Formats: sequence, structure tokens, C-alpha cells
Amino acid sequence: MATGFSHFGICVSDLDRSLRFYCEALDFAPAQQHSVGAEFGRLMEIDDVALTSQFIRREGLLVELLLYNRPGHVGEPVRRPLNQLGLTHLNFRVDDVDDVAARIVEHGGAVLEQTRTTFTSGFDADFVYCTDPDGVRIELMRL
Repeated sequence: MATGFSHFGICVSDLDRSLRFYCEALDFAPAQQHSVGAEFGRLMEIDDVALTSQFIRREGLLVELLLYNRPGHVGEPVRRPLNQLGLTHLNFRVDDVDDVAARIVEHGGAVLEQTRTTFTSGFDADFVYCTDPDGVRIELMRL
């Protein structure tokens, strides 16, 4: 039986840039940082691994930013389709979608303007998808 949720991890291509992005655009705070080596290679299924693990925290949510120094990261920094199996997006409730979207762009992310969806009749809500600097999809939601 699981006893609780700990955290989730995001592989990043530039730790300093991602740390600034999540802290300055989305109000996370830096937490502990660890250097991880070959002792975790078996668990991670990566031979001769060396990485920096930077935790960030916001309102009880703990996220681990992972920079793979060796062997490096794989894949392209593009957003995944929402119907692709696996984690699809992060969601943040915000007071002002435009304000947070501007902060996302200012800190290296992107706003997908074509996804903007606003309801004003009977259900007052505003949504837009964005991405972090590595293409992780982020949904901003004002209810």
C-alpha cells in the first residue's frame, strides 16, 4: 500500500534556466539539491549516470528537476500531444491568466495562444496551454 505521494521529476536541458523559470514564473522555491552518480544507475537503468537533482517546492508540491550530466538527455524539447500515453501536462490555478502567461514568456517558456478557451456564460473560466523551456505542457486555469 502506498503511504503518500512524494514528488515527480522533470528532465531538463539547462538546470539554471529551468530553476529560474519555475521559481520566477510559477512561484516555486528552491529546495534541496543532490549530486547523483553510479550508485543509482541500476535504479535509473542508465549505466555510468551522473546528474544533478534540484528539488523545488510550492504549496506542498515537490518537483525534482533533473539535469543529466552523463550521459546527457535524449529527445527534443517539444511539447507532447495530449493523447500520447504518459504524463500530459501540469496544471496551475491562477488569478490572472494573462499575467502568468506573460511571466512564462519572460522566463523562456511559450504560450500556445490557439489553445485559449474562455467561458463567460454560466461558467466563468479562462484556460490556456503554455510550455516550459523544454516543451513540458503547462495549463493555466482561472475559475
